[in-house]
Amino acid sequence: MINDPQKALADIRMRVQSDLTEFLAAQTRYLGEIGSELIPAAEAMSGFLLDSGKRLRPLFAYAGYLASGGSESDAVIKAVASLELLQACALIHDDLMDASDTRRGKPSMHRHFESIHRTEELSGSAQHYGESAAILLGDLALVWSDQMFHSAALEPSALLRALSVHDEMRVELMAGQFLDIHEQALATQSVARSLKIARFKSGKYTVERPLHFGLALATDDAHHRQTMADIFSDFGLPLGEAFQLRDDLLGVFGDPAVTGKPAGDDLREGKRTVLMAMTHDRANEHQEAVIATHFGDADLDLAGVEAIRTIISDTGAQTHVEELIEKLTMTALEALNREEISPSAHALLTELANISIRRSI
Repeated sequence: MINDPQKALADIRMRVQSDLTEFLAAQTRYLGEIGSELIPAAEAMSGFLLDSGKRLRPLFAYAGYLASGGSESDAVIKAVASLELLQACALIHDDLMDASDTRRGKPSMHRHFESIHRTEELSGSAQHYGESAAILLGDLALVWSDQMFHSAALEPSALLRALSVHDEMRVELMAGQFLDIHEQALATQSVARSLKIARFKSGKYTVERPLHFGLALATDDAHHRQTMADIFSDFGLPLGEAFQLRDDLLGVFGDPAVTGKPAGDDLREGKRTVLMAMTHDRANEHQEAVIATHFGDADLDLAGVEAIRTIISDTGAQTHVEELIEKLTMTALEALNREEISPSAHALLTELANISIRRSI
């Protein structure tokens, strides 16, 4: 029985952090044995993973496990902690594809290794060195996610049940990433396509699939799994979309001290988000001309950022996205009103929903 969901989530987060710290220390030693040249890579990965992060995916996975009848388990904590390594893979590669300079207030991985190349006065292109390092370290994080999952000392039957969900989650993530870069290449705006990208690139693998992952680890009762999977989808899909829409707003209006990204970074990158698609749907000819001048300009200054922000606000797109976030969140929370969801599980999942959505801009 969970009496204090905030305390319970804080405890789970600390246990996930502890397992990640132990795993990464072991991997750092192993890489150091291969060659001392790999120590900077290992240290960069450890810093990237341990210095910050909300741990939402492990939290949702463990909440799904408990809500499905699972008992306290150190092995399951380690298994769900592996999802942070999948997240690291996605973020490292995403920053590279978006040419982002920062992540969580520090240089993104490719920029970090560009800096190392210049500082050490290495031969060749610093940019190519940084990009290559980011590709390889993102791939390494994906390999490590498998390694940590498989080494969690799970019951063999639980491991087998979870594998299919684990695979689907990774395929959907990569599919969403490709849809995202394809939408950028189309250089068009579609609310429907942007919502689909939000669902697959972030929403599903942030909420729905981690819940399914935890469920698979919790029970071998096929009927119970199907019932709970449906509930988790009804809860997780709208909440995941709301989560991504909140990220869209933060990418334009967010405080750099909170987001760890420069103000208006999504505007410089020309991200084809739901927010921008709704803005285009509502913009007049003059506003479209201003957007065309500034949107996607890598050198966009704060005046240009403010010009687009003003248009987004004036068209009502910002308000509409906020209303959509509220609607999706309410839809998600209503899905928890089922007899299969115990009061303590309801409280835990509701608290997680609030953490996911109530992020300040």
